[in-house]
Amino acid sequence: MSVLKVIEIMANSSESWEDAAQNAVAQAAKSVNKIRSVYVSEQSATVDNGKIAEYRVNVKITFEVV
Repeated sequence: MSVLKVIEIMANSSESWEDAAQNAVAQAAKSVNKIRSVYVSEQSATVDNGKIAEYRVNVKITFEVV
């Protein structure tokens, strides 16, 4: 039987929401082992001079507790 834990992380990117989600997983993987999944729960962006300046995501990362 596995025990799983979920953490919530906010990440950003100047490129895309997909890149922001990848940044969240990469940052979490520095201190969390056995990541099983990522769920994007919210997307937002900041706007500067009529253009998107930064993409933001809130994600839930699920990992196995050993």
